[in-house]
Amino acid sequence: MKKMLMTILALGFAVAAMASSEGFEKKGFLTTKWCVQNDLFKDCRLETAVCGYEGCFKKWEFGDPIKEEMVLYVHDDGKYYKVDLGHIERSELDEAMNRNEVTLIGTYDAKRNVIHVKEFKAPPPPKKSFFKGCL
Repeated sequence: MKKMLMTILALGFAVAAMASSEGFEKKGFLTTKWCVQNDLFKDCRLETAVCGYEGCFKKWEFGDPIKEEMVLYVHDDGKYYKVDLGHIERSELDEAMNRNEVTLIGTYDAKRNVIHVKEFKAPPPPKKSFFKGCL
């Protein structure tokens, strides 16, 4: 009887843990793993999203496999989460790449530290401003 009760409780906790990761939502800076490891955020080059590191375009040829290592760096946590885009096209991420306040919605795999993205919300683009003054 005691074993059956423990099994039911363990199963209940497992179901609750899976249900809590279903509606996972994180907000942070969407960039590449190389840029986070080298403390480059706004200055990170977009070529790192294609071939993995800065300056890689000199060796990379069309037809070479894309080395995509997207991460979401969360300032509050001080760590990054790997991102699996799933069915989202890379072209849709143009508005969110190397931007802060990007919200990723999906599921979270704690063992592999991966967010499986189902949808994302990018902040609106910065407003245009007119510079008044001399240079």
